[in-house]
Amino acid sequence: MQDHLNDTHPAAKPEGGSRTGLARGDQKLGRETPAWRPISLPPAGGSIAKSDACLASGFYSASEADRLFSTLREELFWEEREIRIFGRRMLQPRLVSYYGDPGASYCYSGELFHPRPWTATLDTVRRQVEILVGSSFNAVLCNLYRTGADSMGWHSDDEAELGERPVIASLSLGATRRFLFRSRDPEKRDGSRGVDLQSGSLLVMAGSMQQFYQHQIPKVKASSGVEPRINLTFRKILYPGSPQDFPDQRAGR
Repeated sequence: MQDHLNDTHPAAKPEGGSRTGLARGDQKLGRETPAWRPISLPPAGGSIAKSDACLASGFYSASEADRLFSTLREELFWEEREIRIFGRRMLQPRLVSYYGDPGASYCYSGELFHPRPWTATLDTVRRQVEILVGSSFNAVLCNLYRTGADSMGWHSDDEAELGERPVIASLSLGATRRFLFRSRDPEKRDGSRGVDLQSGSLLVMAGSMQQFYQHQIPKVKASSGVEPRINLTFRKILYPGSPQDFPDQRAGR
C-alpha cells in the first residue's frame, strides 16, 4: 500500500522527533490526537515494524462511540451470509454489511461482496480514520457481533485484491472483545497473544502483518452476558475480486 508510509504513521514517531504529516491531520480531526501504542505480538519468523500493529484507545470518546454504535446498528443493512469453509457451506457466526466505492467488490471465503453506497455516517468516519492513519480507504466491511457466541475464526486478510501489504484500520464500537494474534507458520507458532478492543478504539494492521500473522475474535463462554459489538474494518480494494478470478482465494478458511 503506497500511501501508508512509516514517517507519517502515528505509531512510527521517532524518539525525540515529530510526527511528520500528522499536524495537518490533527487540525482536520478537530480533536486531540489519541495516544498510539504498538501491540505485543508472538514470534512469527518475520520482520514486523512497530507501526505495523498498533492501537489507539479513545479514537472516539465513550459518548461518541455509543452514539455511533446506535446509529450504525439502525442505519446499516445487516445480513447473515453463507460462506464456504473447508468445502462446507455454513452461515457466518455474526451479521455483516459491506459498503464502498463503486466497483470495490471483495471476495473472501468463496463469496463475492458488492459494496452498497457509503452512508453519510460511514463516509464521515472513513475520512476521520484516513486523516489519522495516513492511508486512503475505498471500502469497509462491517461486522455485528450480537452476543459472545458470535465470532471470527483464525484468518489473514490476504485476499489478492488487497495487495501484498494491505493497511487495515479496524474501529470497535460497543462491547469489549478480545482480539488474538498467532503466527501463520505452525512450525513457528508459540501460542497466541491478544489485546482487548474497547469501544472507540482504532486498531491498525499494516506492512507484513497479513503475511506472517493470523488473527481472530474468539467466542466468549458466558455468551449471554456479552453485549453487542460493531466492528468497522476499513480497507483499500486495488481491483475488483470475484470467485472466478480467485478460485482458491480463502477457499480453505
